[in-house]
Amino acid sequence: METKKNIEILNELISILEDGRVGYTNAAENSEDGSLKTVFLGIARDRSLMVVQLQDEINKLGKSTEATDGPLGAIHRVWIDFKAMITGHDNDAIIEACLTGENAALDKFREALKNDSLSPSLYGLLSSQLISIENAIATIKSYKNITV
Repeated sequence: METKKNIEILNELISILEDGRVGYTNAAENSEDGSLKTVFLGIARDRSLMVVQLQDEINKLGKSTEATDGPLGAIHRVWIDFKAMITGHDNDAIIEACLTGENAALDKFREALKNDSLSPSLYGLLSSQLISIENAIATIKSYKNITV
């Protein structure tokens, strides 16, 4: 039962991380600030790595990542309307949309870390990924109201 619960948790986190990867890629495409584009693409790459790490954990639990219990879109996706939120290449709007997505990811990771079924190594990995999300938020916030 713990294995099944952990796989469900990991799949939910993979879903929100994948949404973030797509969102940051879109943000980079829509930002006219070269420095901000670089930041967004870096965070998108980070999200891809985080997804791979969680997929590896699912594989360690004996479940193939190709055959998950449900579609990755089963949870509410904050990033879905991302393009609609960043019209006009307005960097402040893009930054706010990213922060909204990151706050949703923070909530999901914090919720996941409350689960007693996580092994110490899985707890450590999720804690590390949570810190990465918090760092991304701090980086993005540093660009508020100072971009071109």
